[in-house]
Amino acid sequence: MESGVEELMPRLLPVDDCDLAEDFDPTVPPRTPQEYLKRVQIEAARCPDVVVAQIDPKKLRKKQTVNISISGCQPAPEGYSPTLKWQQQQVANFSAVRQSLNKHRNHWRSQHLDSNVTMPKSEDEEGWKKFCLGERVYSEIDALSDNENLGIDYIKVGFPPLLSIVSRMNQGRWLYALLACLEKPLLPEAHSLIRQLARRCSEVRVLEENKNEEQISALNLIICLVSRYFDQRDLADEPS
Repeated sequence: MESGVEELMPRLLPVDDCDLAEDFDPTVPPRTPQEYLKRVQIEAARCPDVVVAQIDPKKLRKKQTVNISISGCQPAPEGYSPTLKWQQQQVANFSAVRQSLNKHRNHWRSQHLDSNVTMPKSEDEEGWKKFCLGERVYSEIDALSDNENLGIDYIKVGFPPLLSIVSRMNQGRWLYALLACLEKPLLPEAHSLIRQLARRCSEVRVLEENKNEEQISALNLIICLVSRYFDQRDLADEPS
């Protein structure tokens, strides 16, 4: 059995039998390195070759298996499936937008900011609010939000980009812009999120009652970019 153990768990360092005093007692804490190594050898020799875990089936019943759907997108309504030529053209346009964006990004990265401009750290939420809104507007909003009896007069302080405001805008353009800024290769989280986005677009497309051509075209575009530009081919629409 020793040879089998050596194959599975090879020794990192050779350890010979140690010369220990006659009064060596393995039950007391080791006093020298030699006594420590000897105690390790004794404990290893006492370990069984095979260990069987005692599993309580009652505990396993409480933890049921979770099934995760990995299905593709729902097909487009009849007569609204995009052609392959259209999809290829959208991918080409999107690629051109990303190249232009990277060109501008690289240009401005090489430019030095004015000495009076200090960029906040990425995790500094309050710093970014002041940076984008300005000290005066931020201070007024912060002061008004602390007073529960007063509402915020947005006519005076302006409308910050709150989710309640952004969600009422053309979300398709926001999603297109976000995808344009998404760097490849994708991080696992981004990979999962854009797949969820494409599936959700396909669900909305099926439920579109009035079959608004502009609305369906926008949904087709998002699905097309996720599937064909970001290489999620299992989500792609079959050409009409």
